[in-house]
Amino acid sequence: MTQNFDRRLLLKTGMFGLGALALPGGALAALQASLAKGFSHGVASGEPSPNSVLLWTRYVSDAPETKLAAEVSEFADFRLVWSGAEAVASPLRDHTAKAVIKRLDPGKTYYYRFIAPDGSISPIGRTRTLPVEGIKHYRLAVFSCSNLPFGWFNAYAHAAKAGDFDLSLHLGDYLYEYQSGYYPGPKDMVAGRLIEPANEIVSLADYRLRYASYRMDPDLQAVHARAPMLAMWDDHEIANDASESGAQNHQPKTEGEWSERKRAAEQAYREWMPVRDLSDNGDRWKNYPIGDLANIIMTESRITARSRQTGPGKLEGDFSAIAKKLTDFRDGALQDPARTMLGTAQEQWLHGTFASGKAKWNIWAQQTIMGSLFQPKGAENWLKPDADDIARQRVLRGTVAAQAGIPSNLDAWDGYPAARARALSAAQNAKGDLVVLTGDSHNAWAFDLSHDGKPAGVEFAGQSVTSSGLEAYFTGAKPKTVATALMQTNPGLKWTDSSQRGYMVVDLTPERATSEWRFVESVKARSTGLAGTKRLIAKRGKRQLQV
Repeated sequence: MTQNFDRRLLLKTGMFGLGALALPGGALAALQASLAKGFSHGVASGEPSPNSVLLWTRYVSDAPETKLAAEVSEFADFRLVWSGAEAVASPLRDHTAKAVIKRLDPGKTYYYRFIAPDGSISPIGRTRTLPVEGIKHYRLAVFSCSNLPFGWFNAYAHAAKAGDFDLSLHLGDYLYEYQSGYYPGPKDMVAGRLIEPANEIVSLADYRLRYASYRMDPDLQAVHARAPMLAMWDDHEIANDASESGAQNHQPKTEGEWSERKRAAEQAYREWMPVRDLSDNGDRWKNYPIGDLANIIMTESRITARSRQTGPGKLEGDFSAIAKKLTDFRDGALQDPARTMLGTAQEQWLHGTFASGKAKWNIWAQQTIMGSLFQPKGAENWLKPDADDIARQRVLRGTVAAQAGIPSNLDAWDGYPAARARALSAAQNAKGDLVVLTGDSHNAWAFDLSHDGKPAGVEFAGQSVTSSGLEAYFTGAKPKTVATALMQTNPGLKWTDSSQRGYMVVDLTPERATSEWRFVESVKARSTGLAGTKRLIAKRGKRQLQV
């Protein structure tokens, strides 16, 4: 048995004393909280409707199950309790508990808490139901890619402190599955930002403990307690570059069946996140109407039906042989209409949601970049001097691919162009203007989206909370040089920032959709300071950015 396996086994059974442990900083705190009695990881809310909201907490006890009272009030001091429900914390669900509170008023702020049988009380959270009419203004905080060892969750801290949003969205990579020291490498890890277990997470026990590590972060707890969150995983909640049939770093011979890993990852996600259980709704996708102002559409693009990523394969032989292989791939396999990001059932639902919607804005919250990106010529000269051969070959391959008309990231929608065309065509025929909100890339982007030469909508893609962006690889060029070359190479790209971390706030009115990218000062030290902001606007009816 390895040391990591021993820790997980002992954690699961609870058969050891904390005094015997000698784990550093955050890892010890996560283990202590996982074993400690009582409310261990704060509170959260999600899945709001005009008359209900889902509440979440975690309560650890020795009992087979513990019945908690969930209370909701208009007042932070709970002098008058509006509504309540029962939530059950059980070891079968890693001691997490959820309750759906109903019969609430639309568009209203409420406070909530949980009370245990012994009278102990959880932290207090703040939530809000969805409005139904007369909405002139609605604001979303948008997060993605929060890798704990890379640094402090200052984006969450700033958002929780500012509190100037109605609802938060997490578009994926809420946590990362890698083993400690892999990404980030040892020299980029921030002191005290430690994860458990130390190995790559594969089993249900692994995933649960990784969530316990992340959810100990006070800034993550704070943003959950500040407002309801809508969330959907990307790949790292499961495994890197996940698809329906596998992942880049899943090895069936040593890590078991892919279907079992997916099942374990989704179970832990639904236990630890303020989301409904799959049994409550047969589909993993859903939309949330904000009156006639907007319709927030949440899709799942990883494990339901995504076709496995494709590529031209090994590039060998003389120039003409390589050129032919690239051209054949570009015009053949890459264009296959059967290749799908969402699957037939979800595509039909999405297109139907576009067609039937009456709201002014269709806010499509999803995971990977939709705008097209080709690598600029000469990007190999931007690499840091000590870049390894793998990074250098990847960039050189991207340059060659771009010359052949092949985009740089085939894990994004660029790898599924027929499916993208179907979605954008459906958006063009919709009453509401399309605004795509995206995570995944670690960098900030703003795209005009078009189909058949006509505007289809805009894309606001958010920078990561902590995960490194292009600045980690392209140290041989100034960020402004990188951004300028990217925009010159990609006509649909209207603005980008390739070097800063943070989050977006998207402001919706009947006349315009505005994205404000908020850049934190650093992730290497805990702070709520901002280094700057950037705003871009899409006016209603234009389906393009105003730049």
